[in-house]
Amino acid sequence: MIESPIVKVLSTIRKHGVKALLMGGQACVFYGAAEFSKDADIVLLADPDNLARLRAALAELEARQRYVPALELPALQRGHGVHFECGASGTEGIRLDIMSTLRGVDPFPQLWERRTTFEDRNGNTYETLGLEDLVKAKKTRRSKDWPMIARLVEANYVENSASPTDEQVWFWLRELRTTQYLVNVARQYRQVAERAVAERPLLQLALSEDHAGLEEALLQEERAERHRDDAYWRPLLRELEQYRRERISSTAE
Repeated sequence: MIESPIVKVLSTIRKHGVKALLMGGQACVFYGAAEFSKDADIVLLADPDNLARLRAALAELEARQRYVPALELPALQRGHGVHFECGASGTEGIRLDIMSTLRGVDPFPQLWERRTTFEDRNGNTYETLGLEDLVKAKKTRRSKDWPMIARLVEANYVENSASPTDEQVWFWLRELRTTQYLVNVARQYRQVAERAVAERPLLQLALSEDHAGLEEALLQEERAERHRDDAYWRPLLRELEQYRRERISSTAE
């Protein structure tokens, strides 16, 4: 279960009809890979009407913006995150992080079509990124995200390994980061794994049950993905610095 202050933040956003999907640590809770966080991270449909609905929700939450850039479509569409801290009763100190574009992840309309809806024991519903999209969104330069990716995929494997769908087998072959589980899946679904080698070459090591080589290949795969994420964020960080300078200049006038 997620904590009640975050429930209030998310229910307020839902009440205002904001089209958004939960991601980050809170979404991981629903998928059985618990991660404690006082943040609520959402990916937003970036259009003027939806942004207006979000602003109404933020007003009710008495949310104060932290950092730059401002909550505007161009910044969101460029890939920037916009950060707020809630102040309304029952939500004090909860941080709300908002994005509309995620590296390596499809545009919002496709994410919405693949979303997963969860319901808690009190009947509250939560629209979240689908599991495969959540895993892709977690492939960042931050070291803390990679153990979470492993737990997300492991949890899905453990829950469904007795009678998986074809889609789940492909998902595990593409995304498992646990050596023994990856070897198990490659052994059990050898023909599928052989076809998947073209997409993920390290599966050849899983097929040959080379545990040491597979462990090293998984580390190299992670390093390469973190490098790509770092390259993606480098120009955006330069833009953030420009936003900061502009804000300082405007307040000094």
